Amino acid sequence: MIDFEKLKQIILKNSSFLLTTHVNPDADAIGSEIAFYHLLKKIGKKVYIINHSSLPYNMEFFNKGNIIQRYDEELHKNIFNEVDVIVALDFNRADRTVRMEKGIRRSNKLKICIDHHQDPEEFVDHQFIDTNVCAAGQIIYDLINQTKIVELDFNIAEPIYAAIMTDTGSFRFDRTTPEVHIIIAELLKLGVNPEQVYDKLYDQSKFSKIRLLGRALNSINLLADNKLGYMVITQKDFEELGAIESDTENFVNYNLSIENVVLGILFIELKDGFKVSFRSKGNIPVNKLANEFGGGGHTNAAGARLFTNNMQEMIPIILSKTELYLNN
Repeated sequence: MIDFEKLKQIILKNSSFLLTTHVNPDADAIGSEIAFYHLLKKIGKKVYIINHSSLPYNMEFFNKGNIIQRYDEELHKNIFNEVDVIVALDFNRADRTVRMEKGIRRSNKLKICIDHHQDPEEFVDHQFIDTNVCAAGQIIYDLINQTKIVELDFNIAEPIYAAIMTDTGSFRFDRTTPEVHIIIAELLKLGVNPEQVYDKLYDQSKFSKIRLLGRALNSINLLADNKLGYMVITQKDFEELGAIESDTENFVNYNLSIENVVLGILFIELKDGFKVSFRSKGNIPVNKLANEFGGGGHTNAAGARLFTNNMQEMIPIILSKTELYLNN
């Protein structure tokens, strides 16, 4: 259980905060940042949101007033020691911030983590982690609901809704509990429009993304008696179609829409290595599989980012390990 009273006291006793999240942020990451930003601003705190990655274009509607900045080593070189508290949202391993990692580790300021993933790294002073909730955004809601630190309003409710909606797979994953639906009902009472949020996040894709999805679907192969499906996206695909890495969000789930497939993998070639995403059905803990390659995540959704290995050489190794994993 999270000690929300301790978190509340940390917030009240400090004046300035740096919020950040993981590389290639999803809507839970961005939504949690925006919700926490508005919470802090309501009680007069000075707040910065700085991320390693650019804000995905389908989440730009959250960034009213351009409050989210992309990390610039020269511009932000002193920020880690100028604030009172550094807040890690929706991640629990420092390397997930890539270029910001050194600054975070070296800072002597108070560091806290608000997250829902498993296997946390000890790089912060206080962890506020609950692996049983559906999203980091739900923790922000629970903080407000249990401590009454601020009054919930639309500016906080909409990003929390987006965080929960996306991380539950539009309310179809196993952590979509009765409590989650009660939270959603409260958010809707504050004016959140489900149709508009879904449209902005999922139905305003650039044509290049749809073409990339077609390329990814065409690459699907099945292994392990059709229980394992995997797809591959190369740098050539990105260049030819004018697509970007964040366009691949949720592509891996298409593997699981195939009959009999219980484990899906997406390989994405990057300019500095490659990324692999794992998804599974039932009680197959792909976070343990991802951990073998330096990654982590949830039981049914995990990933790893490898910076030094050639993707084409590593694909057979990862697939072989995955088949052994399935057989065992």
